[in-house]
Amino acid sequence: MAEIIAIANQKGGVGKTTTTVNLAASLAVAEKKTLLVDMDPQANACSGLGIDKSKAELTVYNALLGDAAASDIIIPSRLPHLDVMPANTDLIGAEIELVSVFAREIKLKGVLESIADRYEYILIDCPPSLGLLTVNALTAASAVLIPLQCEFYAMEGMSQLMNTIRLIQRDLNPSLQLFGILLTMFDSRNNLSHQVSEEIRAHFEGKVFEAVVPRNVRLSEAPSHGLPVLMYDITSRGAEAYLELAREIIKARM
Repeated sequence: MAEIIAIANQKGGVGKTTTTVNLAASLAVAEKKTLLVDMDPQANACSGLGIDKSKAELTVYNALLGDAAASDIIIPSRLPHLDVMPANTDLIGAEIELVSVFAREIKLKGVLESIADRYEYILIDCPPSLGLLTVNALTAASAVLIPLQCEFYAMEGMSQLMNTIRLIQRDLNPSLQLFGILLTMFDSRNNLSHQVSEEIRAHFEGKVFEAVVPRNVRLSEAPSHGLPVLMYDITSRGAEAYLELAREIIKARM
């Protein structure tokens, strides 16, 4: 059965989609059968893998509303061992359409249960909000991974996210665990990055990954080419960081 990991943070620009795409690619390179579920209406995870979201006839939106089976939506990526459940802007309407639907918080859970035995890892790229789509992702997941940028306002919003996670654990998904916090946008030349890193590691002792994602030009360039950084420049520091993160995640499951 798959380990289902939601990559979540309601703050935008923290490296959430970058993490989902590149962690998925790193797990696939390690020959772990992986599914990336794009739950963000912007569908940037699809773009980051070179998938044209405008040409997707069926998306996660159709699965959430019960109009299509999960197996009919999944498409292969250019990487062996990595499949994608695509999204597009239709997802914007899903939160409104699901409001009056019975058991609306567990729709994604039902979708993924039907295909979970095909994969070792399922990664869910959440939108930058704590709305119904993110609630669905956290309810479906066995664990949550939080990307957190090494900047002054890094801790701002964390209390709200952690409170949401506690509510999900209490009311919808008691088995949900905090897999860990991933420090992103780390600048080794900047004293503030080191200070933020130390504070986060002290505050969330034992829950911060050893892997740290640096500010890296190649990592920023890769999405514009529709490639994970491993396929764009495997020698870059960004690629090394996500390979290390994948090793930590695989080791934690052993």
